[in-house]
Amino acid sequence: MSILVVGSVAYDTVETPFGTAERVLGGSASFFSVAASFFVPVRLVAVVGEDFGEEQLAAFKDRPIDLEGLERTKGKTFHWGGKYSLDLNSRETLFTDLNVFEFFKPKIPAAYRTSEAVFLGNIDPVLQRQVLEQVEKPQLVACDTMNFWIDGQPDELRETLRQVQILLINDAEARELSGEWNLVKAARAVRKMGPRTLVVKKGEHGVLMFTDEGCFAAPAYPLETVFDPTGAGDTFAGGFLGYLASAGEQGDAALRRAIVVGSTLASFCCEAFSLDRLLTLTRREIDERYREFQDLTRFESL
Repeated sequence: MSILVVGSVAYDTVETPFGTAERVLGGSASFFSVAASFFVPVRLVAVVGEDFGEEQLAAFKDRPIDLEGLERTKGKTFHWGGKYSLDLNSRETLFTDLNVFEFFKPKIPAAYRTSEAVFLGNIDPVLQRQVLEQVEKPQLVACDTMNFWIDGQPDELRETLRQVQILLINDAEARELSGEWNLVKAARAVRKMGPRTLVVKKGEHGVLMFTDEGCFAAPAYPLETVFDPTGAGDTFAGGFLGYLASAGEQGDAALRRAIVVGSTLASFCCEAFSLDRLLTLTRREIDERYREFQDLTRFESL
């Protein structure tokens, strides 16, 4: 099973207590694609400008990532800049230059329209539905969103959520979308909107998943040094859905394993700027850290 991902490919300028990275590869679709490609082939749909070069494209080369859907158009590539606090738990957006991404209208190549799994990155919910209209019969549809769309286009977002099986958002977004402060109540309300599986990302506090089977919690991996958390959420999504697609089933046991796989990939993402750590990562390292997660959460019966 291959995954079609639609989102942003961008330049990031990031400042953390450990240093600064200028115009490095970023964007939701970039992090997602590289993470998911450890498990299944990926079909990438995004837009970049004339300034996007071979050095950045090299991140996708020699991986099962199809770039037919990566559109290059006149203008500059989406560029985001942010500065993280000393503890890396909060960040300030310094600038957001949408550039060519402002006018992005996803065009799904004919070869992609039979994709069995689809990940709708954090874009306009109307565009998310337009993507689904171009895909024939996906077996699995997951999406991400943010407070900008929750506040600005609540009706359009709810219409999109009716067509989604899995929603991945953070705890603040879950509360805002549902109108409930308590996350258990929030999850119940959000799942009534359409998604049968809700994944709530809580940063350094791990992940909560709500399904028909109940709730599952996984911790964040305890890193000694967190270098740059940019893209960790999208990396989580790539690992989560990549594993789930490779498993060929969506039962509770597979979903729980996928949560830990996503958390494993996200932990590696935080160890360097941009996609640098993901690009040197091996499947052996992923498997070893996955086993460490098992040890981290193992306990005996009373």
